Amino acid sequence: MGGFGGTCRVAAVLVFSSWVALTALNRLVRPVPNGCVMTYMYPTYIPISTPKNVSSDRYGLFLYHEGWKQIDFDEHVRNLNGVPVLFIPGNGGSYKQVRSLAAESFRAYQNGPLEPTFYREASSTLSVNELEDFSIPSRYGRMLDWFAVDLEGEHSAMDGRILEEHTEYVVYAIHRVLDQYKESHLVRSKDRVQSSDNLPSSVILVGHSMGGFVARAAVVHPGLRKSAVEIILTLSTPHQYPPIALQPSLGQFFSHVNEEWRNGYKTGVSHTSSPKLSNVVVVSISGGIRDYQVRSRLASLDGIVPSTHGFMVGSSSMKNVWLSMEHQSILWCNQLVVQVAHTLLSMVDPLNGQPFLSSRKRVLVFAKMLQSAVPQSLSWMSPVSSVKSSNFISSGNKDANELQQKDSPSCPPSVQWTSDGLEKDLHIQSNSVTVLAMDGKRRWLDIKKLGSNGRGHFVFVTNLAPCSGVRIHLWPEKHHPSEQNEVPASKKIVEVTSKMVQIPAGPAPKQVEPGSQTEQPPPTAFLLLSPEEMSGFRFMTISVAPRLTISGRPPPAASMAVGQFFNPEEGTSALSAIRIVGSSYVPEVIFLKEDHALALNLSFSVSLGLLPVILSLRTAGCGVKTTGDQMEAEKNKLCKLRCFPPIALTWDSASGLHIIPNIYSETIVVDSSPAFWDSHQGTERTTVLVLADPHCSYEVSLRVSLSAAASRFFLLYSSQILGFMVAVIFFGLMRQSSAWEHDSSVPSLLSAIESNLRLPSAFMFLCFMPVLLFLAFLFFTSEQHPPFGTFLSVTTMCYIVANGFSILLVLSSKLILYVTAILHVFIKRRWQSWEDGIQSTIIRQFLTFSFSFQSLKIVQMIKNNPSIIVALATIPLVCFVHPAIGFGVLLLSHAFHAHSILCSFLAASFRSITLKKDLYKSNMGDNLILLSESKQNGLEQLLPIDDSPTSVKSFTDSQLEVFDCRHGIMILHLLATLMFAPSLVAWLQRIGMGQKFPWFVDSALCVGTILHGLFGSPPNVSCISLKLPGRRGRDVGLSFLYLVAGYFSFVSSMALAPYRVLYALAIIGFICFVSRIIETRGTVRGDVISRKHRKHS
Repeated sequence: MGGFGGTCRVAAVLVFSSWVALTALNRLVRPVPNGCVMTYMYPTYIPISTPKNVSSDRYGLFLYHEGWKQIDFDEHVRNLNGVPVLFIPGNGGSYKQVRSLAAESFRAYQNGPLEPTFYREASSTLSVNELEDFSIPSRYGRMLDWFAVDLEGEHSAMDGRILEEHTEYVVYAIHRVLDQYKESHLVRSKDRVQSSDNLPSSVILVGHSMGGFVARAAVVHPGLRKSAVEIILTLSTPHQYPPIALQPSLGQFFSHVNEEWRNGYKTGVSHTSSPKLSNVVVVSISGGIRDYQVRSRLASLDGIVPSTHGFMVGSSSMKNVWLSMEHQSILWCNQLVVQVAHTLLSMVDPLNGQPFLSSRKRVLVFAKMLQSAVPQSLSWMSPVSSVKSSNFISSGNKDANELQQKDSPSCPPSVQWTSDGLEKDLHIQSNSVTVLAMDGKRRWLDIKKLGSNGRGHFVFVTNLAPCSGVRIHLWPEKHHPSEQNEVPASKKIVEVTSKMVQIPAGPAPKQVEPGSQTEQPPPTAFLLLSPEEMSGFRFMTISVAPRLTISGRPPPAASMAVGQFFNPEEGTSALSAIRIVGSSYVPEVIFLKEDHALALNLSFSVSLGLLPVILSLRTAGCGVKTTGDQMEAEKNKLCKLRCFPPIALTWDSASGLHIIPNIYSETIVVDSSPAFWDSHQGTERTTVLVLADPHCSYEVSLRVSLSAAASRFFLLYSSQILGFMVAVIFFGLMRQSSAWEHDSSVPSLLSAIESNLRLPSAFMFLCFMPVLLFLAFLFFTSEQHPPFGTFLSVTTMCYIVANGFSILLVLSSKLILYVTAILHVFIKRRWQSWEDGIQSTIIRQFLTFSFSFQSLKIVQMIKNNPSIIVALATIPLVCFVHPAIGFGVLLLSHAFHAHSILCSFLAASFRSITLKKDLYKSNMGDNLILLSESKQNGLEQLLPIDDSPTSVKSFTDSQLEVFDCRHGIMILHLLATLMFAPSLVAWLQRIGMGQKFPWFVDSALCVGTILHGLFGSPPNVSCISLKLPGRRGRDVGLSFLYLVAGYFSFVSSMALAPYRVLYALAIIGFICFVSRIIETRGTVRGDVISRKHRKHS
């Protein structure tokens, strides 16, 4: 390595990469409560018979029944009369995971739809036409019949072949379910003579994890019947890329299915027929920041399904849910399961008992049952305008202001209470209005007066129930009675109570004793009105219902409502990237004085999905005079009696909305994935809206959490880092091959990696250059341009971490090889000394037999042609068994050769040291200069440091160089083996179940990699010799191919396809094989080949 500086450089990279990995793993394995409620059920699984002609006989199909009573399976199947829903489990999942969804669907059908207040919020943002289509159901039309496929718990996320087989069986299961309804209908017709039941023509697919992708793959399968699937709901499903994008066949299968879906929504050339998938609706639900296996970006449908036919919603932004959950808990989390059950039941048309025929109406039902109205209510804020929401909702809303003023739905008559019974009116003169109890009063606010001086926006936060607890109206200017009839409809009194949106509340304060004062309760709803929404109105009234008196019981907890006219610019704080990064050392502090803006808008220029921030709110004061002896805890207690707990609303364009109630100190993380090649402008920004009581002053502290940042970095870019590691090894082999071609000292792989980290030339050429080339390519070929600064920074960080992991892998493998070789040489030398004194006849006969066995012709042929033996052993394995097994044999061959070379090097070094010791003993009378020279020469024999091209290399030098080359190839092939390790795990699970041959693309790439291992080491310059134009006839050797392969691997990793590095490796292997054949044929023919020979090699 390059002296002390190179050692420090390698150590720094190694320490940084180790810190990132250990910190990330420590945080990721830490249990975090998700707030989910367990779902309980009484499951019964009824097997559906499978015909004998089905090829996939190891899979099964089951019908779920909820109830504790024992039933007759055949009778239950004959009475099938609901809407069929097929559940598809994910990677390693079980068909029994359907039980939570099926049980809650049964209970939802029995108990009926949700409360009317839920549907009032759902209809608050509808256009006129959509409002006519969306009707509140009084009862559900038909129950859901839940089926589930048993895929034997196979790991479909790890192997493309398994994913393809699952798709084929799901296609069969869809047809079998539809046929079963026909069979049941025929049986009932024979028994009852007539039957008026409507037979289902399609099946609703619900898939978890990879099961959701299997559902989409089944829809574009050529064997599926037309219109057999029209609704797909996926839970934590990766749609964009595989979660583990390491196997080439798996990546190609994903690309093929997604391309079929993109083409399925395109109109043909004739424009006479509708697109193939024009009637298919897909909705994806992601688990949010707690789902470490499938991030929200992978679950997105952008670029696959148009917004008119589907969308993605995070569980943390779903109504009645508001939780982020783990990958498996999304199946049993009761809050989400109940919402999904009611959503699917709402899909059934009560007129015919089947799902709605119109795809537009199905998307409408999904949007209004799952999406919250919070993003629409915040649409007046500039950062939210860039947030991707359901374009379907806003596409038909041309005049939202007129609709909200004229046709805003009022409170239902069942919860209406008139203002005639109110005790008196209060006229508010300040910008803020406060309600501390249900006092039965109406408060008047002059919009024109209080909303002046830029305070044209109004925010209202409360824990009172809309309609039943509080009502808000907008009043026009007062007119004379004779002119009242001339007032246009838009100037009449408008109730905006239904525009209030529900938000999750934190834990409610406990009352110590009846009648005592309690802490302010957390908000449960808020309302935001923009100047456009209040345009044309003069007054606003906030009417509070009177408190209900209950004899013998303590009064309810304190009621709270705070409203304010404010200027958004006063509460806006933009944080640049420098300030955000610097906050990890010096926290950013923002002081909010009393009577501050209720809504504090924090805009982060770097996504909190990349740099999570610890947000702390400390109550500095609340208008209470403090004394010197007053403790901080006492002051906080008094302030909690006056001010409501702050709440934070966080969102970005990728992950949607996250609501954090009762926030005093919390690590804010969003499940965005910035700095990817297909990220659009704006994805690197995150907006946080903090609602804090203006009666209290706060000290807001912002600090980047380095441990959370490390975990997010490792979680988002781990698969890319493996591809970057391959690029690092390619660049290291480039250095070794270049030295071999120029007949200079071949550096070790560790020295080559250190040389590539040197600033500025090497690092700029190998890291920044491919990034710039990739961005230039995107600029001319794609409409999406990732943010330059963030993309460059994250890619550079990935490359540095990949270097650290590569260094760790090189050091570990080299240590193992050296220890093994030293033990081998030591044991062999001891054995030789012991062998000379052997007196036993049996041992001598055994040694004679072993020597005669080694002299056999077949054994000599194997020893002289190891490449043929390795090829005969590995190529059939990668073609007919599994690629990872063949790569394992190849790694053993590399390890054996490296071990043999290292043993020769160590044995020669030991002999040299012994000879020098003998020479020293024979010259004891000489001066000490000879001793020092002898020691120095011995050190040079062990670790030669002369890199001069003209130096004559000894046998030990040559052996060490060959070992370094073989070691580099072994590390490269080890990384290639790791790419097939997940697939090997899935393959081992299926042993004895009739596995098929590996896909051709995997086998072909593995054969090329094996050829590279056989003919690419050592990197003989005569193997490859190309003539590049413009280079005056200069030869281009293997080093140039390694450079191109490293660039290709680098770009493939940036393109989220690290499996493509095997393409470069296989191409180099085939080139080496062809070049060796050409060289051999030229040698046989006696052609004169001009070639360089390395000294002593």
